[in-house]
Amino acid sequence: MLSGNEAIALAARHCGVALGVGYPGTPSTEILENFSELGGSAEWAPNEKVAAEVALGVAFAESDSLITMKHVGFNVAQDLFFTAAYSGIQGGMVAVVADDPGMASSQNEQDTRSIARCGGLPVLEPADSQEAYDFTKLAFKISRKFKTIVIIRTTTRVAHTTSIVEYSGEIAPLAAADYRKDIPTHVMVPAHAKPAHKVLRKKLAEMQAWNNAEGPNKIEMRGSDLGIVASGVAYQYAREAAPDASIFKVGMSPLPIEKIVEFSKNFKRCIVVEEGDPYMSELLRANGANVEERAQAWRFGELNVDRVRAQIANDTSFEMPVRKAKPPALCKGCPHIFSFQPLVELGLIVAGDIGCYTLAAMKPLSGMDMQICMGASIGMGVGMRKVLPEEKARKVVSVIGDSTFMHSGLTGLVQAIYNPPSTGHVIIIVDNSTTAMTGHQENPATGKRLDRSETSKISIEEVARAMGAKSVAIFNPVREQAQFKEHLIERLKAPEISVIILRQPCILAAAAEIKRKAKQ
Repeated sequence: MLSGNEAIALAARHCGVALGVGYPGTPSTEILENFSELGGSAEWAPNEKVAAEVALGVAFAESDSLITMKHVGFNVAQDLFFTAAYSGIQGGMVAVVADDPGMASSQNEQDTRSIARCGGLPVLEPADSQEAYDFTKLAFKISRKFKTIVIIRTTTRVAHTTSIVEYSGEIAPLAAADYRKDIPTHVMVPAHAKPAHKVLRKKLAEMQAWNNAEGPNKIEMRGSDLGIVASGVAYQYAREAAPDASIFKVGMSPLPIEKIVEFSKNFKRCIVVEEGDPYMSELLRANGANVEERAQAWRFGELNVDRVRAQIANDTSFEMPVRKAKPPALCKGCPHIFSFQPLVELGLIVAGDIGCYTLAAMKPLSGMDMQICMGASIGMGVGMRKVLPEEKARKVVSVIGDSTFMHSGLTGLVQAIYNPPSTGHVIIIVDNSTTAMTGHQENPATGKRLDRSETSKISIEEVARAMGAKSVAIFNPVREQAQFKEHLIERLKAPEISVIILRQPCILAAAAEIKRKAKQ
């Protein structure tokens, strides 16, 4: 019994992956943690773009790499993926991107299939843990066959649901790494990229032909009244919701359009069941398939058997029953509570960021005014300071966590120091010495690697000073809250960039570390 994440990790180990690299993001985090526990070489990168760059270097050296992230992390790495689709690779590179329909732990519910299609990258969609294992192994074969990065799109249910997985247990040897000089292929200047784009489009046509002929798709013929085209976990829901329907289960994109069009002709009615965008629905209809237009209602949130039954019945008024739940809140005794209280008391405008401290926006604190994406807090704060009347501008502060600062806050600090507002700006870094929201992973500021072995520790305060911040102060928000508040009041008046680091380890992470040491 394995979760989808565990199955992917096991398959990567059995494939002889040389390096797994990524940034923690629910629901993808456990893949690299399990890969490491299985004996694979794995590491956390500061952000997804850096992770992709490292993984691409491995693939350029004719070896195999695995990169993991959640869907919004895929955005961060797009610069690399879109151009690496042109250059191709010499080894194998598989990117697991975990989508979050229903936004259980995310700020949007974008669909990786649509983005991958724009970038010219193939996508495999497992429907359960067995396919998560099988498709990971297949992904590396496709990657080497077509010399391309392959995306495995999982969703929350596939990533975290356990089911039976059968496997051989053999671990393939690591591929012999080498590098062969090939400037036209590896240097994507316009003169090289123009022919590379034509090669990519030819490659995609070949992949689509292969998928039509022998791809990981499955046809289950039953009745002739209803045909269903489904992919990923939506297949499982469709199978249960309509046991008498015939189903074309899609495993890979570029879609096997010819086969699906032929399948759709057999039925009085044919529908597409998919989570997220009407990706398959629109492409199939544009290519003449006998499939119904999908109602907007099914684009939002996570599917389940009841919602699929409602789709089959054309009941767009169907709503899932609302279950009462405890609203999210910071843990009792969390140092972030003490960090945000002075900001609330002073009536400040708080540009916030991504992390467990985002929960400070909830009652009773209501201490964060805006939060959009990783690292945006500093830039948003600087922007507001530049246009608000001075009295109000001096009330704006940016708050960012230690892991998020390493992820994408560094460039925001560069912007603040390079182009400072006339009123200055106050940047507060809440350092709880872990990546707490995704399960207490390490980051470059903790001095520990993914497997918690010792490594170089990046000092936030030294980095801030090296960048040119004139005022850098450190407080314990629990024991020194009064001193922090007094210093904050002073720095709000200063016409320069001020960095305040509030350092107190997360209680849960500290307790877990004590337990780990006790077991050693």
